[in-house]
Amino acid sequence: MFEKYFQLGAHQTTARTEILAGITTFLTMSYIIFVNPNILHGAAHMDHDAVFVATCIAAAVGTLIMAFVANWPIGMAPGMGLNAFFAYTVVGAMGYSWQQALGAVFISGAVFVILTVTGIRSWLIAGIPRSLRSAIAAGIGLFLAIIALSSAGIVVANQATKVSLGNLTSAPALFAILGFFIIAGLDALKVRGAILIGILVITVLSMVTGFNTFHGIFSAPPSIAPTFFHLDIMGALHTGFLHVILVFVLVEVFDATGTMIGVAKRANLIQEGKPNRLGRALLADSTAIVVGSFLGTSSTTAYIESASGVQAGGRTGLTALTIGILFLLSLFFAPLAGSVPAYATAPALLYVAGLMLRELTEVEWGDITEATPAALAAIIMPFTYSIANGLAFGFISYVVIKAVTGKVRDIHMATLLVAVMFVIKYAFFPG
Repeated sequence: MFEKYFQLGAHQTTARTEILAGITTFLTMSYIIFVNPNILHGAAHMDHDAVFVATCIAAAVGTLIMAFVANWPIGMAPGMGLNAFFAYTVVGAMGYSWQQALGAVFISGAVFVILTVTGIRSWLIAGIPRSLRSAIAAGIGLFLAIIALSSAGIVVANQATKVSLGNLTSAPALFAILGFFIIAGLDALKVRGAILIGILVITVLSMVTGFNTFHGIFSAPPSIAPTFFHLDIMGALHTGFLHVILVFVLVEVFDATGTMIGVAKRANLIQEGKPNRLGRALLADSTAIVVGSFLGTSSTTAYIESASGVQAGGRTGLTALTIGILFLLSLFFAPLAGSVPAYATAPALLYVAGLMLRELTEVEWGDITEATPAALAAIIMPFTYSIANGLAFGFISYVVIKAVTGKVRDIHMATLLVAVMFVIKYAFFPG
């Protein structure tokens, strides 16, 4: 059955190899079942257990769609960065309800489906400068970093200097520092599931030392009712939500497309001049966002950690099927997820942030008209605590600098359109 449906022979792989690859990918990305509930509960005040269930199911559904529609070895789950934007910016800073934020996720997912089906998504990707795309990824990394450092108490507010160093002898800070070194060390040694191991080690240590309470490991899955179908679509159609939806769409487009192409190329699934299933994979990705908004979680996206499964030999949807099944089995670990403190997931956020900063190497630093907008996009995100502001500064400055230096022809219509939309937002809807 596996051979017939997933064409294992044609991809020169076996069922055993694919299943092991799926387990490998799951171990590297399963940290999200602990991190996502902590972020959405801590900052957006959503029900922790319900978000845990929504995270597992959204990841499973998205990955299973990828398996059966695209037959690609890519795992999907609520995306890092987008969950932080959802919780810390849209709900925390802007003051909207999490129900409205879910409505915005749904609308962005619907727009995403339309962009994918019509081919506009490819036009957008082709039109956004590579330097700006890379800087956006790095900026999101910096945004995650300040969130991680704040939740661990390593960076704190200061009236005179805005931010300053916290108490490094406090338990949360010490646990977070130790967790970061565990994750970095294990990853450097090529240990599978390094991030997950780091989270679990700190959680156990905090319990043993009396700083945290153990709630158990296994139980029946909690109720998803507190978040299921609680999205407020009409509330998200408020004019102030225009740029929120725009940010969701843009980050989804860049993040998912870049991840899929990168992993697929590594698996030799995209070859010049030959047909491929990228279109199906992109459709699976955008559909999963809509499903996740109904369940009660932020945008679902493809995970770059899927490259670990490809490295282990994964080439088909059987790898993704394995990942999806493992996410469903994770539903029975709710007590363990509820036992994980914020300072145990903080080092995972910080480490992922560091990995995202590698994107800065793709910026054309030798060209000021490319480097300056890129730098602004990355810098503004953490300093204004908003991915949206970083995107706005990046796109607007790119258009202005290119125009005043006589390089108007470098401005793609897609870039101009996004810049104009942000200008309209700040001019007419500054709140």
